Amino acid sequence: MMLSNMSMTALGLVDTAVMGRLPDAAYIGAVAVGATIIGFIYWGLAFLRMGTTGLSAQAFGTGAADEVRATLARALLLAAALGALIVLLKAPIALVAFGVIEASNRVIELARLYFDIRLWGMPASLINMVVLGWLIGVQRTRAALAVQLGFNLVNVVLAILFVIGLGWGVEGAAAATLIAEWSGVVMSAAAVSIALRSIGGRLDRACVFDRARLIAVAHINANVFVRSLLVVATMAYFTVMGARFGDATLAANAILAAVNSFLGQALDGFSFAAEALVGSAIGARDRTQLRQAVRTTVRVAGALAVAFTIAYGVLGAVVVSFLTDLPDVRQEAITYLPWAVATPIVLVWGFLLDGIFNGATHTREMRNAMIISAAGYAAGIAYLVPIWGNHGLWAAFTLFSILRAVTLGAWYKRIPRSIPA
Repeated sequence: MMLSNMSMTALGLVDTAVMGRLPDAAYIGAVAVGATIIGFIYWGLAFLRMGTTGLSAQAFGTGAADEVRATLARALLLAAALGALIVLLKAPIALVAFGVIEASNRVIELARLYFDIRLWGMPASLINMVVLGWLIGVQRTRAALAVQLGFNLVNVVLAILFVIGLGWGVEGAAAATLIAEWSGVVMSAAAVSIALRSIGGRLDRACVFDRARLIAVAHINANVFVRSLLVVATMAYFTVMGARFGDATLAANAILAAVNSFLGQALDGFSFAAEALVGSAIGARDRTQLRQAVRTTVRVAGALAVAFTIAYGVLGAVVVSFLTDLPDVRQEAITYLPWAVATPIVLVWGFLLDGIFNGATHTREMRNAMIISAAGYAAGIAYLVPIWGNHGLWAAFTLFSILRAVTLGAWYKRIPRSIPA
């Protein structure tokens, strides 16, 4: 799962790197803005993956093959419907999104081009998200890795070809991702087909549309939706605020955020593993298995987070220089690098606890913890940004990450207690 997640976020690094070779910081900022809007929609619907993982893991743990299939079918139907709806609402979404972003005219112009192309891939993105969540839940992580690597390889090759080779700029980066997303649907279908052969069972329409199961799914998804919406709002506002400090600072934040996302998603692989293992333990009603899964993931994820932080501290300036050759952007990124260096060791605990709670489908606690964390983030921005500027923005984000871990950690004992002794 670490490798799968790292391959996903490598796309952001590739897009940033190819934009960083173009002669204007506006190109980096435009991709950051456009990707933030797309990401707001995509990650706002992350309940499609998270709900699928938790429910399929629990069904897999109990050996209910029909329910494993039904969980996938429900999520795919919802993903396809939401994806089509988003494409139909393209114009009003753009009107609202670009109306709240305060960036230079050049950045907005380029970001619109990126957004207009990328949005056509939203149905494919949501379908691929569901399949990824399902593969994790049924512990087919090698298949998940194969799909992600295949999808990302297509994207990387096309991004370099379109942007560097053909000079298509932000349109090339967007087109590369669009093509890769729909290619991923084909790869996902193949992976699901192979997995279902060994899982067995049959797809029962009555099971898919069982009223009690639909109500349970709706309840879980509603909580995760609120949680995910607050996460993406936090990340989106980080970009919006950064844009107010100028194109160079916006670009610098985008570079550091891309590296943080790469490292953070690697650590989030432990969250995904925890979802599958905890969900399976809950389904099997095995408290010992649950505790073993939690202890192991906490120990290994923590050690790796420390290693990432040390490596980032040593190599951070080199990475920044690789991602852009614009002197003003490099200087800005180096200025704020210490905040980014601390990110892995701060983020890992919130990520891991998210996975544990999601695998147990304790989504109410996830929702409430995120409400508290987002409130702390808003307070941090209101107080710190006027005093410290972009440093205050990074400090508020760090506070948000700490609050995620503290709030969920305080409620962790509820999970083992939910399994009969």
